[in-house]
Amino acid sequence: MLKAYAFLVAAIVAEVIATTALARAEGFTRLWPSVLTVAGYIVAFWCLSFPLRVMPTGVVYAIWSGLGIVLIALVAFFWAKQALDGAAIAGLGLILAGVLVINLFSRSVGH
Repeated sequence: MLKAYAFLVAAIVAEVIATTALARAEGFTRLWPSVLTVAGYIVAFWCLSFPLRVMPTGVVYAIWSGLGIVLIALVAFFWAKQALDGAAIAGLGLILAGVLVINLFSRSVGH
């Protein structure tokens, strides 16, 4: 199970990198951000395929998308200086809480 989580973390990191590059690709008109976007999503989906072998699809996707959303928002906040208001921070906190509930209390995730 540890290997599945390692691949899931790698998928999340690759997706965050790809999404960050996508914001800089300007509609795929800039070469290197476009290359990084495509490569990042390929790596993300490849890595995502491993935890899907041993964990329920809904749980994997909830963790992947939830943590991806939170990390992208943090990258945008710190790196791109995009503001987050109280409602955005509260919503991100609820997403993070949902991921924690799934991992700590769900019997669907084989611990």
